Amino acid sequence: MIRLLILTLLLLVTPSLFAQSTGIPAVTVIPNADGSQEYSVTLQVLALMTALSFIPAIVIMMTSFTRIVIVLSILRQAMGLQQAPSNQIIIGLSLFLSLFIMTPVMNKINDNALQPYLNEEISTTVALEQLQLPIREFMLSQTREKDIATFLEISDNDDVKDINDVPFLVLIPAFITSELKTAFQIGFMLFIPFLVLDLVVASVLMAMGMMMLSPMIVSLPFKLMLFVLVDGWSLVMGTLAMSFGLGS
Repeated sequence: MIRLLILTLLLLVTPSLFAQSTGIPAVTVIPNADGSQEYSVTLQVLALMTALSFIPAIVIMMTSFTRIVIVLSILRQAMGLQQAPSNQIIIGLSLFLSLFIMTPVMNKINDNALQPYLNEEISTTVALEQLQLPIREFMLSQTREKDIATFLEISDNDDVKDINDVPFLVLIPAFITSELKTAFQIGFMLFIPFLVLDLVVASVLMAMGMMMLSPMIVSLPFKLMLFVLVDGWSLVMGTLAMSFGLGS
């Protein structure tokens, strides 16, 4: 955040501070015919490097990563496994599944923003606007209107009449809230079969008088066998992908 503030301050003071200077090409401001401004390539690289520090937050909060990693964590807890699969495997699987799910969005960004900008067909401002559109479309498709209305009310932003005009600062927390709710709903559905199996094993052990034996230890191999027999990993991955509209 501090880096972004520094960069913003630099961009704001550049036109007035270096308007009469000719010895610093890195901060050259080029006015356009429509009144907008373009900055030198070096300054654009600086802005890009600053934006890279926000990539982890963007990946976690503006993609499918949050829902996937929460569901996989709940699944591991429901099976009674503490270290398998490990956190590294869960995060890696979540990243690559997110990459798979976000591929249509990235293709739109590449076709409408990145390639035209690299070919110098559009300006930086237009590229940023085109970059936001696929991300906004994806987030709106996964966000509940109730959550958007809640954050609009909190922000006292009552002048938004169309859902496509919702500001990003309102859309992002609404999207995260919706993702958390959806992830816990899917996790609940995954938890039920394993919970029933735990109850059955606990009842059998109590009927046999084996109260000192932990039901979790006895039920764990049955959980693993059940999960493998129903091809659980394929079902979970397919369900997560379809929850984002893929395959529909």
